[in-house]
Amino acid sequence: MFSKLMPRQGRFFDLFNAHAEHIVEGSRALGELIAHPEASAKHAERIDHAEHAADKITHETITLLHKTFITPLDRDQIHQLITRMDDILDLIQDVAESFVLYDIRSVSAEAEQLAQICHMTCDRVKAAVGLLSNLRHPEAILKTCQEIDRLESDADRVMRSAMSRLFREEADVKQLIKLRTIYELLELITDRCEDVANIVEGIVLEHS
Repeated sequence: MFSKLMPRQGRFFDLFNAHAEHIVEGSRALGELIAHPEASAKHAERIDHAEHAADKITHETITLLHKTFITPLDRDQIHQLITRMDDILDLIQDVAESFVLYDIRSVSAEAEQLAQICHMTCDRVKAAVGLLSNLRHPEAILKTCQEIDRLESDADRVMRSAMSRLFREEADVKQLIKLRTIYELLELITDRCEDVANIVEGIVLEHS
């Protein structure tokens, strides 16, 4: 009797899409921060706003999950997906905070390239999540997930090259430590995007 009174579906897909919008906005602001580190505080504020808004969506999703009797996807998959998506924005915020904390005034071309890859990967996450509400066309979703995997591999290659050049050429130890931290965080963003892609792939394969 009690189960009949509980919601059957909930608006999980709308929440996923709204969260993904904030991820893309955060990654866009991150790219602008790295391109213009002299204005890092302004762009960090934009990222904070996106992260806080996404946190509310994450909380709303988990609350709805507890209230919904029949969910459109497996409960664990819903929880994993929204929390892994939240991890992406947490890392974007970590990069912004590092810029402000370390007072980074200049960055390398590799850092800018990594930020561009992060933004492209986040955009692909948004696309993959947006396709989840229609599992009758799994090919498009799986193709998007493969694009995320490729971009994550691109980020790995850029980071390895960047680290190699950093340790060969950077004489300022403080700047070396700062840039190493930024490189590692940027690469981790693409790792978390790949985590989301793996969850989405699992959902698609389970329902195909």
